[in-house]
Parts: sequence; C-alpha cells; structure tokens
Amino acid sequence: MTGLSDVASLVGGRFVNNLSGSFGSLNIHQWLRLVVIAGAYMLLRPYIIKLGGRIQMKQHEADEKQSLADAVAIANGEKPAMSANDLRDGGAAKKSKVVEAVLGSDAEDESDDEGAVPGAAASGTDWGKNARKRQRRMIRKLLEAHEQQLADAAGDEEDKDIAEFLED
Repeated sequence: MTGLSDVASLVGGRFVNNLSGSFGSLNIHQWLRLVVIAGAYMLLRPYIIKLGGRIQMKQHEADEKQSLADAVAIANGEKPAMSANDLRDGGAAKKSKVVEAVLGSDAEDESDDEGAVPGAAASGTDWGKNARKRQRRMIRKLLEAHEQQLADAAGDEEDKDIAEFLED
C-alpha cells in the first residue's frame, strides 16, 4: 500500500506543479483570450444543445411517420413484411443480386480466389468476399444437381420409350 500512496502523492504533486506553471506564465493577452473562449463556450452551449434537440426531435418525428406509413402499408397488403434477410441487409437486398451471383462468370470466381485471405471474416452487415463466393458455389452446385436430376429423369423416360420397342 505504500507504493500506491507514493504514486498518488507523486501524481498529485505533478498536477499542482504543472497547473500552477501553466497559469503562472500567462500574460494579459493570453488571460483575455482564455476568458473569452471559456465565456463564449458557457454562453453558447445551451443554445447549441437546444438546436441539437430540435433537429433530433424532427428526425424522430420523420422516422415515426415513416414507420407508421410502413405499418399501414403492411397491414393493407401493399407492402410485404420484412424478412430476416431484409433486416440483415438493412432492407436494401434485391433479388436480382442472387440471380447475378448464380449466373456470374466463372472467371470472376477464379480471379477472386487468387487474392483471397483464408479465414477472413465479414465486417459490419455486409457479406465478406469469401462468404459470397461460398454462396455462389453452393447455389451453382444445387442448380447442377437439380439439372442432373432432371436429365436423369428425362433419360429414364427415353429408356422406357425405347424399351417398349425392343424385343427380348
């Protein structure tokens, strides 16, 4: 505990010494400047706070009107309710992005793979580059599997048509 009291007395002594040294060496011009700045701050601060409060109130009222209009539109069926993906993306998600991601060129993926950092995490609400690439690959694999399944089903139909004309 003596070490702590020594540190406290050292910090207190330096504070007093520096404070008295700072104000002791001011001339009349510097004192006048200090008083004007402090006085202006004390006089203008309440007005600036009131102005900020008014601006914030207007912004809250506008947000409330917008949310009320959205709620009425959702209740009337004019606007669909937000999904989890809309909330995650900030309501700016477009369905065309998914189509563009699926139909994007393979060259884009190859160029993205070269500079990718393994294990990089996404920042904020946006998807990271690696997550977008994984999503595109997964959707392509699902589409290829679905097309393969359709091709197999069509092939089975053709085999049945051919089989009825064959004789044993």
